[in-house]
Amino acid sequence: MLTSLFRVYRGVPPRLPLGVCDLRKIFYTLTVCLLLGGLYPRGAAAGEIKIGLYLPMTGPAAAMGQMVWEGVQVAHRLKPRVLGQEVKLALVDTRSDKIEAANAVSRLIEKEKVAAIIGEVISSDTLAGSPIAERAHIPNIAPTATNPLVTQNKKYAFRACFVDDLQGRVAARFARENLKAQKAALLIDQAQDYCVGLANYFQQEFKRRGGQIAAVSYIQTGDQDFSAQIGALKWKNPDLIYAPNYYGESALLAKQLRDLGMKAPILTGDGAQVPELLSIGGKAVEGMYFTAHFHRQAAATPLAKKFLQAYEAEYKKELDAFTALAGDSYFLLLNAMEKAGGTDGPKVAQALAGTKDFPGVTGKITMGPDHNPIKAVVVLKVEKGKFAYQTTINP
Repeated sequence: MLTSLFRVYRGVPPRLPLGVCDLRKIFYTLTVCLLLGGLYPRGAAAGEIKIGLYLPMTGPAAAMGQMVWEGVQVAHRLKPRVLGQEVKLALVDTRSDKIEAANAVSRLIEKEKVAAIIGEVISSDTLAGSPIAERAHIPNIAPTATNPLVTQNKKYAFRACFVDDLQGRVAARFARENLKAQKAALLIDQAQDYCVGLANYFQQEFKRRGGQIAAVSYIQTGDQDFSAQIGALKWKNPDLIYAPNYYGESALLAKQLRDLGMKAPILTGDGAQVPELLSIGGKAVEGMYFTAHFHRQAAATPLAKKFLQAYEAEYKKELDAFTALAGDSYFLLLNAMEKAGGTDGPKVAQALAGTKDFPGVTGKITMGPDHNPIKAVVVLKVEKGKFAYQTTINP
């Protein structure tokens, strides 16, 4: 039937003459197909809406990926339906790799036909994957990717976390006002966009507030021996070590800093607030400070309390920031779909951009410029093998 239509469209006579009744049947069939196609969300079966996730379930960032996956699953159990339809989750492992992240987004869009995407957790991997979703007009919300470039000048890229320029400035403010630091030394993982960007913002604000950057040394993801870099910093005698790196490198750095006799406090970012930091670093990470997104003691909204109770009852461990942000990513998407009245990408993106005072797991969320949430920063400290709440700093 469609072959005959194509022949008519291209001016080629069909094999058999088409009568008026035949044309009416063809027109009716095509109309029904188009109507049915518009009734169901992109790629979903009848009564189903599909949300894709691209996360590092293996590789160096697997701990963070697992936390986000747990958070989305808890959120899904609390709210399994939207617009009167079941929500189905489709997960693809990025293996903590940029190329795999791009491939994962392509697969979610082309094969899984998802209506929206949650991911990635690392800024560099998100920067590799989100442009693909952008071209396909599929809303992509990153739970924990904090690099400003992730959402900058994009229509379909969003995040649930605060952005690195805010985090870096707050870290510098905390270092100067609370820790009374005068001279800071930096240890930066140059392989990660997140680490480099956060360090730059910290340096700018620390110097603006009258502090001195005594020294800067660079490491590489996967390195095991940092003695040369630490040696270059030690003789500068800094009163603060700022090391905005992921948990694996942060734990090893803390061990070697302490082994080499450096006792200055260590300040890092949200990428290190992972339970594995405590198991890897042991006593060496005691006293380490973090700028973070959330602490269970700060859970204030009804949704936060409900989510916390559900998560801790199921997983028998304390709710962490990555898991809470994962929940917010899911709830923000569903809230936007409800506001949009469907899963049309441009409409959902517009609804997400208009989010105001949404009572999320990590607190009230309002989308600001470049789809960056306007929210407070929590400061934590490792005390007796746990992440202890210190203070909340408003931007």
